[in-house]
Amino acid sequence: MSVAGLKKQFYKASQLVSEKVGGAEGTKLDDDFKDMEKKVDVTSKAVTDVLTKTTEYLQPNPASRAKLSMLNTVSKIRGQVKNPGYPQPEGLLGECMIRYGKELGEDSNFGDALLDAGESMKRLAEVKDSLDIEVKQNFLDPLQNLCDKDLKEIQHHLKKLEGRRLDYDYKKKRQGKIPDEELRQAWEKFVEYKDVAETSMLNLLDTDVEQVSQLSALVEAQLDYHRQAVQILDELSDKLKDRVREASSRPKREYKPKPREAYDYADSEQSNGGISCNSSVKASGRPQPGGGIGM
Repeated sequence: MSVAGLKKQFYKASQLVSEKVGGAEGTKLDDDFKDMEKKVDVTSKAVTDVLTKTTEYLQPNPASRAKLSMLNTVSKIRGQVKNPGYPQPEGLLGECMIRYGKELGEDSNFGDALLDAGESMKRLAEVKDSLDIEVKQNFLDPLQNLCDKDLKEIQHHLKKLEGRRLDYDYKKKRQGKIPDEELRQAWEKFVEYKDVAETSMLNLLDTDVEQVSQLSALVEAQLDYHRQAVQILDELSDKLKDRVREASSRPKREYKPKPREAYDYADSEQSNGGISCNSSVKASGRPQPGGGIGM
C-alpha cells in the first residue's frame, strides 16, 4: 500500500475512534437516504430468511436440504437438471409398500392394495421432484442471485461511502492544517459515492416487481404440484374403495378345525421329564389307603 493509502487508512481509523469513543459527530446523511438504507437492509434480511425457510419447506430433512443446495452447481455443469438427485420421502414409502405388496402375493387383497398405494406414492415423488426443480430455478436461484450480486454490490457501495465520509470528516476537523484542495477532493469523493450508493439502492427498490414475479412463480409451482397430487390421490382413493367393496362382498371362509390327535401314553421312555405312566396301571384306578392304586 502506498504512503497516501496508509495516511487515508489512518485518517479513517482516527475519525472512527473519535466518534465511537469520544462522541464526535460525523456528517449526517439526509432522511431519504437513511430511509432507503433501512428498506434495503430489511429487504436483504427478508431475502436471506425466505431462502432458508423455502429450502426447509421443500425438504424438512437436513440431509436432503444439503443435497438440494448443490442443485445450482450441478445445473451449471450439466445444464438443466431433470431430477434433484435425492430420494423423496414419498418415493421411499412407495418402494416399501411395493416390496411388501409383492411378498404378500396376488391372492392377498391387502397386498394388491399396497401395490396400488406404492405406485401412487412413487408418482407423488416424481411430482415433488418437479416442484423442487421448478422452485429452485424460478424462485430460489433468482433470489440467491439478488443476494450474491445486487445486495452485495449495494453493501460494497455503502462501505465505500462510509470510508469516504470518515476521510472527509477527519480532514474537515483539521481545516486550516490540511490544504483546501485536499478537503475539497475529500468532499467531492464523499458526494460521488453517496450518489452511487443512492442510485444502486433506488434501482433495487424500484424494481421489486421482479421479486413479486418470483414469488408468483413459487405459488404457481405449488398450485401445480397440489393439483397433480390431488389427482393422483383421488385415483388411488377410488381404487382402494373398490377393493374395500370387493373384499366386503366376498364370502368369508369357514374355519374347519382339524381332528385333534390323541396323546400317546405308550412310550414312557420318550417323555420329556413328565411323570412316568406304568402301562400296567389302569387309568380308572383309584388311590387306596397307604398311597397305593387300586387294581
